[in-house]
Amino acid sequence: MAVKKASVRDQVRRTLTERILAGHYQPGERLIELQIARELGTSQGSVREALRELEATHLVETTPHRGTRVRIVGVPEIREAYAARGLLEQAAATTAAAAFVNGVEELRIEVACILRAADAKDYPDQAAHVYTLHRMIVAASGNATLLRLWESLAFETWVRIRLGWGEINRKVAETSYARILAALERGDGVAAGQLLREHAEAFAPPAEPVPANSGA
Repeated sequence: MAVKKASVRDQVRRTLTERILAGHYQPGERLIELQIARELGTSQGSVREALRELEATHLVETTPHRGTRVRIVGVPEIREAYAARGLLEQAAATTAAAAFVNGVEELRIEVACILRAADAKDYPDQAAHVYTLHRMIVAASGNATLLRLWESLAFETWVRIRLGWGEINRKVAETSYARILAALERGDGVAAGQLLREHAEAFAPPAEPVPANSGA
């Protein structure tokens, strides 16, 4: 029974995580245990346990008299997340590059999807492909701990694009991604890592955010 209960809790946690990152729940929106339990056909206790785990990963926050809500992230925190993401991607690239020698076609597809979504101002789709592209690179490092740390920053990246600052400087983004993929394709993990770090720094939101020509 314990295994089954844990499995249900994990399923609820994954579903809520996906909904938050997909924008189904907006920053500041209250998550009502009973309502979610009814929607997912599970117990309120399983939802409560899942929300506690999400609170530990800073996706949600619980305050007295206000309940549990999707966490609101400020610009300084998003900037810090981008800087940290850049450092993690730089570390990952050193070993990930070997996996992409003469084989970056899947990455090219994701870059094309990012640019196409940006042109259409479909920011949720843009955020999804940005996540997929960068996750593929980090996962290729084979370092599960590094990947887990990187994934913990996905929420900040999603919020940054969803806030309406998703309109990108296409020329800068396209050039940046082309250089990153070229370095990976030739197996130069050091160069790819430096480029990934520079990419994260370049597309972090400015201290005073403006809607146009910001991040990817």
